[in-house]
Amino acid sequence: METQYLKSEDLSKRGQKRIRRGLFQAFLEAAKTHGADKKILTDGDGRELTYGEIRRAAFALSVPISNMTEPEETVGILLPTGAGAVIAFLAVHAAGRTPAMMNFTAGVKNLKAAANTAPFKTVLTAHKFIELGGLTSLIADLSDVMEFAYLEDMREEIGLKGKVRAVLGPALPSLFAPKVHPDDTGVILFTSGTEGAPKGVVLSHANILANVEQIGEHVEILPTDVFFNPLPTFHCYGLTAGTLWPVYSGMPVVLHPSPLQTKTIAKRIFKTRSSVLFATDTFLQQYMRASADGGLNSLRIAVCGAERVREETRKTAENRFSFEVLEGYGVTECAPVLAANQPGDIRAGTIGKMLPGIESKLEPVEGLSDGGCLWVKGPNIMKGYIRSDNPGVIDALPDGWHNTGDVVSVDEEGYYVIRGRIKRFAKIGGEMVSLTVVENCASAVWPDFMHAAAIVPDKRKGEQIILVSDHPDPKRHELLAWAQTHGVPEISVPKKIVSVENLPVLGTGKMDYVSVTNIAKDALGVDA
Repeated sequence: METQYLKSEDLSKRGQKRIRRGLFQAFLEAAKTHGADKKILTDGDGRELTYGEIRRAAFALSVPISNMTEPEETVGILLPTGAGAVIAFLAVHAAGRTPAMMNFTAGVKNLKAAANTAPFKTVLTAHKFIELGGLTSLIADLSDVMEFAYLEDMREEIGLKGKVRAVLGPALPSLFAPKVHPDDTGVILFTSGTEGAPKGVVLSHANILANVEQIGEHVEILPTDVFFNPLPTFHCYGLTAGTLWPVYSGMPVVLHPSPLQTKTIAKRIFKTRSSVLFATDTFLQQYMRASADGGLNSLRIAVCGAERVREETRKTAENRFSFEVLEGYGVTECAPVLAANQPGDIRAGTIGKMLPGIESKLEPVEGLSDGGCLWVKGPNIMKGYIRSDNPGVIDALPDGWHNTGDVVSVDEEGYYVIRGRIKRFAKIGGEMVSLTVVENCASAVWPDFMHAAAIVPDKRKGEQIILVSDHPDPKRHELLAWAQTHGVPEISVPKKIVSVENLPVLGTGKMDYVSVTNIAKDALGVDA
């Protein structure tokens, strides 16, 4: 195929204007628009916070942050999803610094690499989080390269200056809020580091705000909606879509500190009467299993990203709880959402249409005739990467185009289908086989279980596919029979299926394919 160029509809003029602000300025304007007394955020402990309370806390906390750091310095944030993370994020901006969101599930090696790459040395966290999360040893291991500041202690350091800023800042933002350019760095996030040292993804204020506007124009929300977000704010989906979108839009959001607390989350959704849930397919399946019939009936939609949504997930959501599952697609480098299905317009197997304001092109991939590698360009696309071999220096994108690394196809009506990541295609006997197709087949045969495919070396054919499943007794002949009756070539049926008690999942909710591959290699006796 030749390179295919596509363009979504334009972002509205209002949206284009609203992205030319700073992130803290956008929050102050949201507080003014919706009212300081409006309850906008419910924390994990059930405490409700108003715009005014968050605003005062951010201004006050900015004083000790300013005292311990230099202007424009990068400051790490190591906190779970909740009011503390939101206030810390805004306070760093109110102090004229740049937040770097830290993945506390990434391990010591990756966290040290992230601190060196950004770079940063001061990290905001909380004693309560470290204690409840069992992270005392992690803090000890990181203390040789980072200085930790605890929110509980910083409250004691606010002093008179902080109290004055808390009172006068909201009234005189032009005097107390820092002036930033929309294209300045708004946040630094990090790639997983599974393919080497983590890269810093540099997103500008305008990048984040553009994605907030794009999502808002693409996905219709109702005035009565209540959002529920258990996804981590160190992951761009949990930060932009799950937290900043509702806060900037004036929609109440219930935050939960961990997506792994399945039974508690199901109960909180029921108790708070939340109607819009942010999740991944894996987590949503767990929440539905943990809930009694009708327990999630307050939900209107669940917006799932980070991984493919299985048809079984949609059916369970519709039949047991009467809500729609919207599959979205994005990458951290794009702030992150690029495409999504829409309420009332769900095309199963697709990620819907591109959000407004995004250009895309499909570059040919050798061995594939009905898809191409997706490149994107638009106001939400990152400034560039920071790499470990050149700390703090942004490696800008050539001409603003970002290579997602995903193979996609587009139908005549503009609906996108993810065929898989280029790195998740196996070359067997000269043919390209998608691991996503392998997993889809397994899900169709055994819908009540989780499955992940991995590529391992094969002396005869170069590569072979191994399926890892939490099915206690998966029979290959059942998978082969289904493939033969559904037009799936036998080459897409794995030669071996490995049964495990639980499939490994990352803190972001994505399948941990590095661990899956190691499981497959161990099963075959191949060196990991």
